Amino acid sequence: MNQTPKAKCIMVQGTMSGAGKSLLCAALCRIFAQDGYRVAPFKSQNMALNSFVTRDGLEMGRAQVVQAQAAGAEPDARMNPILLKPSSDVGSQVIVNGKVRGQMPAAAYFRMKKQLIPDILAAYNSLAAENDIIVIEGAGSPAEINLKSDDIVNMGLAKLVNAPVLLAGDIDRGGVFAQLYGTVELLEPEERARIKGLVINKFRGDVEILRPGLVMLEEKVHLPVLGVVPYLKVDIEDEDSLSQRLGTESSVKPLDIAILRLPRVSNFTDFIPLEQHPLLGVRYVQNVRQLGTPDLVILPGTKNTVEDLLWLRQSGLEAAVLKLAAAGTPILGVCGGYQMLGRTLDDSAGTESGRAQVVRGMGLLPTETVFTDTKHQTQTRAAATAEPFSGARLEGYELHTGRTMVEGESFCCTDAGEPEGCIAGNVFGTYLHGLFDTGELTAKLTDLLCRRKGIDPANVNLVPMEQYRQQQFDLLADGVRNALDMEAIYRAMGIERGERTV
Repeated sequence: MNQTPKAKCIMVQGTMSGAGKSLLCAALCRIFAQDGYRVAPFKSQNMALNSFVTRDGLEMGRAQVVQAQAAGAEPDARMNPILLKPSSDVGSQVIVNGKVRGQMPAAAYFRMKKQLIPDILAAYNSLAAENDIIVIEGAGSPAEINLKSDDIVNMGLAKLVNAPVLLAGDIDRGGVFAQLYGTVELLEPEERARIKGLVINKFRGDVEILRPGLVMLEEKVHLPVLGVVPYLKVDIEDEDSLSQRLGTESSVKPLDIAILRLPRVSNFTDFIPLEQHPLLGVRYVQNVRQLGTPDLVILPGTKNTVEDLLWLRQSGLEAAVLKLAAAGTPILGVCGGYQMLGRTLDDSAGTESGRAQVVRGMGLLPTETVFTDTKHQTQTRAAATAEPFSGARLEGYELHTGRTMVEGESFCCTDAGEPEGCIAGNVFGTYLHGLFDTGELTAKLTDLLCRRKGIDPANVNLVPMEQYRQQQFDLLADGVRNALDMEAIYRAMGIERGERTV
């Protein structure tokens, strides 16, 4: 019986969280795709609040979505078989193969996670049967010695799938030689043997200055440095917990958009298309002083709508937003932010906030939301029906618990003929993530804000989001390809250049 050929693979591990693993994996996905290979990303376990709904209605982490887009592949939940969405400091919602398995305290999850290895391997092996190369992303550091015995995402996974490893360190934070040396020294001999090379990431300056240190590092760890990747100025979606976007507090563009930085903010990637517009300045605010008098206020998604609404109330931001709304400032709520804008949030079952409660909403929309334990997750195409956005085509996805009853005008109508969202005067709400990706809603929103401020938007040329995204992937791939010894990486995978593995 003939066995289906399996893909080759390469795994990127890091000395710590934020070492740049996700973008390095995206770059490798793009490079291999440019070289003519069928490529799929893979991360056995991801922890993130930014997630995505696939075409078949399954949920996965956005990091692997970005990597799939870089590879020119359709995002697939098999690329991220385990997704943990933190709901508190000590617990997460556990999603396996795109479906919610339940809420679980960290200790309970760690006790059972090895039972998920069959799910991980089934997802990996099915992808490996369909592709030439799998680019695997690790998590955190392989040298977290308190977690090694139950590791299913770093060296534990590398052993399961027999993956060669690149170890990346972040020089921008300082101490990169100690990061790399210490990580290698804390590994077991068989783990060290899996590392085929070191990568120094996010370097600013003249690489010749590093040469003596690189030689000494190679002598100490007996591993080659396969490249020094410069700090690349590319605009590609990043992990939610470490995103520099959330630190943006000021803007110098003509139109000022303030996004409320909720404690449990999720899917802030919805607003990246706004950041690309030459007239729109996007910033994140955490208090009344930062809020000021923007041209638009956005309430984004959140992992816990009720608790974040209470935080808005206690911080004084709710009162400030209500005052702006009363003065005519446009207010937009997306997903959890949309729910907050309504009259009531009914969590009598305690499924959303963890305790039974009914909370007064902000009262800006004629809606009422009841939370259940059923998660609604689907890709959606729609057209805006409400002025001033009427006719704008929208393509995105819905990912929420809670059922919202609307008394007023809907925001849009899906292609299936169902009303969605709500609008009341200058206040708008929708469940649709990715609502700005087509560019059509961005253009109509910009026109609205320009009219209010007396600005002529006529001469602004807006690059469509998908075109912009592909341009950024190419810039990323060019920078990484020029910095890394790609021939050595191909050899580490056992691939001769030009060879197809499937």
